[in-house]
Amino acid sequence: MQRDDLPQTALQRALATLLRPLCRVLLRHSVSFGAFEDIAKRVYVQVALEEFGIPGKKPSISRASILSGLTRKEVQRLVSESEGTGEDTSDRYNRAARVLTGWVRDPDFVDANGEPRSIAQDGELGFATLVRRHSGDMPARAVLDELIRVGAVGQRPDGMLELLTHAYIPQRSPADKLGILGTDVADLIATIDHNLEHGATDPRYQRKVMYQSIPVAELAAFRKLSATQSQALLERLDRWLAEHDTDIRPGEARARVGVGIHYFEEPVSKKTDQGETS
Repeated sequence: MQRDDLPQTALQRALATLLRPLCRVLLRHSVSFGAFEDIAKRVYVQVALEEFGIPGKKPSISRASILSGLTRKEVQRLVSESEGTGEDTSDRYNRAARVLTGWVRDPDFVDANGEPRSIAQDGELGFATLVRRHSGDMPARAVLDELIRVGAVGQRPDGMLELLTHAYIPQRSPADKLGILGTDVADLIATIDHNLEHGATDPRYQRKVMYQSIPVAELAAFRKLSATQSQALLERLDRWLAEHDTDIRPGEARARVGVGIHYFEEPVSKKTDQGETS
């Protein structure tokens, strides 16, 4: 094998590795290879047209065909057809998350111990006020319905609202959970891509801690420890971001930014006593 082929081979191995859990999800949800192939073709063409153009020249069907390996006819078909991807849930997700953060942080909505207090739907310091402060012009009823739907907020028999979880986690909606699969994994891959291209001069934080031979009996304790400490770190980072998430001023450049943490585990057949930090 020539030395120039090594990065390409490494990329192919990496692709096979990351596709394995993805294929597991696709098969579980009855997505055929044909459907996956069509989506892959569409995204290939989109990225070729939007991100790999020649400076000073308009993106062309011919260039997208060359980059993607698809015929010009196929590229033209994919460009002409509607994607039909459905509703973009990212804005709904962000707005709902901001309401929950406000309920946890806003002094008007916590008790003397700093815990989120129960609130009415309306009134001076009710849920509608919370939404106006932290989610802009979203209808309060729509936000409440969403948060009740995902199990983040509960309504007592007397009509008062209680916060059940500090994070917007769609417990009941498979569609929303799969949406998070798309956004979170895409963010991680985008960070890895950035570090491959610019890591020497402008690295983005990307680390994990992993050990290969932890007794299964100890996993419950580590799940609890990692969840507690990860939540504490994310809440500290969230406070900083919330303080700097101000209204956009004319001519001011803005960016979407965040930090993600995830827990993972899988059984091993070969016992080792090595640990890794990468």
